[in-house]
Amino acid sequence: MPISKHRRRRGRVAPGSSRGAASLTIDQPRRKKTNWLYLGASGLIAVLVIGGFAVGSAGFGHAGGRSRSGTSDEYVEGIGVQHDIMRTQIHVGESQTVEYSSIPSTSGNHWAQWSRCGFFEDGLPDERITHNLEHGNIVVSYNLTTPEEVDELKDVMGSVGLAGVLGVTRFYDKIEPGTVALSAWGVSDTMQGIDEERINTFFSTYGGNLGPENVSCINTGVTP
Repeated sequence: MPISKHRRRRGRVAPGSSRGAASLTIDQPRRKKTNWLYLGASGLIAVLVIGGFAVGSAGFGHAGGRSRSGTSDEYVEGIGVQHDIMRTQIHVGESQTVEYSSIPSTSGNHWAQWSRCGFFEDGLPDERITHNLEHGNIVVSYNLTTPEEVDELKDVMGSVGLAGVLGVTRFYDKIEPGTVALSAWGVSDTMQGIDEERINTFFSTYGGNLGPENVSCINTGVTP
């Protein structure tokens, strides 16, 4: 009995027919064209994301992710002299004087109020500026002998970028005449005369890094 046309299986076409060739052409999967614009955009996004993570990581330092101003949170050999941290660093009354283990002071007990940033020709007590040191500030103590030298130091401190937010400069007669002493928490550097490069190096290395409580002095503290 002849097979009914309606019982033919779909897709079974006689060899050589034009319908078969057309069906084969339709059934073949088409090759997808590479979207170079899409790939390029994806690559650019990946680079930006990775770069963003790198920059974000660099913006966080020690102490709970706070950004640091300088480059080291510990003593660097050759930049100043390291001092032992005194056993206690508590607040004492402003009527009380403290005997420090270094001149100028580099750690120890101190008054509750610290100094604002600035240049203080009348001097500041060790008990006040030691609190600044605890906050990661840099204290520049000077005993220069001429007004011209004092003016020169003012110009130098004006050129030190971190001095405006982390620097306290004061007259200090407990060091030798003609000398300038830089102090950070646990580190000091005393020089004869004014060495601008040395001052900049000390600030860039330790400013905002040393000290258990890093706080800018520009908008805090008191002006004696």
